[in-house]
Amino acid sequence: MHEYLPRVVDAELDELLDELPAIALEGPRGVGKTETALRRARSVFRLDDAARRAVVEADVTQVLRSERPILLDEWQRVPGTWDVVRRAVDEDSSPGQFLLTGSATPLTPPTHSGAGRIVTVRMRPMSLHERRVENPTVSLGAMLSGSHLEIEGETSVDLATYTHEIVASGFPGLRHLSARALRAQLDGYVRRIVDHDFEELGRPVRRPATLRRWMTAYAAATGTTTTFETIRSAATGGQGNKPAKTTVLPYRDILDRLWIIDPVPAWLPTRSAIARLARPPKHNLADPALAARLLGLGADALLGGESVTFPMQRGRTLLGNLFESLVTLSVRVFARESEARVGHLRTKEGRREVDLIVERSDGRVIGIEVKLGREVGDRDVRHLLWLKEQLGPALLDSMVIHTGPNAFRRPDGVAVVPAALLGP
Repeated sequence: MHEYLPRVVDAELDELLDELPAIALEGPRGVGKTETALRRARSVFRLDDAARRAVVEADVTQVLRSERPILLDEWQRVPGTWDVVRRAVDEDSSPGQFLLTGSATPLTPPTHSGAGRIVTVRMRPMSLHERRVENPTVSLGAMLSGSHLEIEGETSVDLATYTHEIVASGFPGLRHLSARALRAQLDGYVRRIVDHDFEELGRPVRRPATLRRWMTAYAAATGTTTTFETIRSAATGGQGNKPAKTTVLPYRDILDRLWIIDPVPAWLPTRSAIARLARPPKHNLADPALAARLLGLGADALLGGESVTFPMQRGRTLLGNLFESLVTLSVRVFARESEARVGHLRTKEGRREVDLIVERSDGRVIGIEVKLGREVGDRDVRHLLWLKEQLGPALLDSMVIHTGPNAFRRPDGVAVVPAALLGP
């Protein structure tokens, strides 16, 4: 057994279980849902175990006869458990009764959404803070509170360390592995998606090589708003025969249900009108390590500037896009703690872009640019200053997250923060 590394979501779960009867913890397989839930459960039903599953399927109501809190691990394997929990909560809404973990959304959903009875919590791979890379000095939650924080701190975390973290994975069960064992596990993770997970969701894959090529093309599009048609065209495997649209659409649907693709939605402001905003999502996999492994690139190759022959890169460095994906993962974990949403901004003509927009429930936001570099100049903040002109008081703060050593605030008010020093 390896040491349990505390997760940002722990505090949210404890707070919700103190007042709510049932929590569904969802996210990709291997993200740590079961270990996190086990620390709060007194009875456990592991429904990914065939023997245990058969017993529960014979009488699904038996799960109610156990000591609570009850954990239904991989509940989607027996979808009827969701409705059993919902009905139980209708009869008794006392807090802290049920935890459900799921690594996929079933194709045939439960008869009831669970709205008002079962609250869903999204769990993502580990942020840099959760990996104990550094002790953060800048709190995203404090910035979201409207406090114009003093920005300070210094770190020795450098580009090589960030690149290592890109390929090392935020899946907690893989953190202790050496390079070769890690590569083998990530290969096995992808292989299971192709060979097993699709079939378990009712979509067996007739051409596994085609699915893998599409996933590789999607990985190459990380951090971009490349069209799905371009991704489809790139998934030819050098044969010139791109997969049919009727083949690709189920790929996207199933990978979304498995929480493997995790695109950043376009931000559409609620408090201000910014003309001609584009709506495409920014492509992102659940863990940048999956993207790097699909592309066959390790830390040395990324640091050496090795690229890939996919049209969606258009001169952008793959390492820069994967670093942005790593930062996005951390920001999303921290934003959830503050009940905020994360999107991205891009105008239709592409003249203005802001990598990440973190939005509070009242519509006020923080603008974030991500830069693969140690120095931040005027050119790096121009879109953030434009955003301030557009939003006025609705912009709580803005920052550039970078790979340099120091955190500080520029004279124009933009915070400059090393990725390792940002925390919840």
